[in-house]
Amino acid sequence: MERQRLDKWLWHARVVKARTSAAALIEAGHVRINGVREKAPGHAVKAGDVLTIGLDRTVRILKVVRICRARGDASAARVLYDDLQDRRE
Repeated sequence: MERQRLDKWLWHARVVKARTSAAALIEAGHVRINGVREKAPGHAVKAGDVLTIGLDRTVRILKVVRICRARGDASAARVLYDDLQDRRE
């Protein structure tokens, strides 16, 4: 099964603007993987994992659909996850 570092995946999915921002977000305890708080930016994520991300004044719930080896544009990033928040509303 294909895996990728959590900070790298957040950056590739364009959840944050820089990989260092992703690492800081994780180290601050604002990211959960399948309901478990993660503080290691190097933790591996795989397709099927559900990420709960606390950003500023919002919470995003994203299901990892695929892993990408290079950062693309916004439309390429959008296919990396399902936004579970859309389904709730």
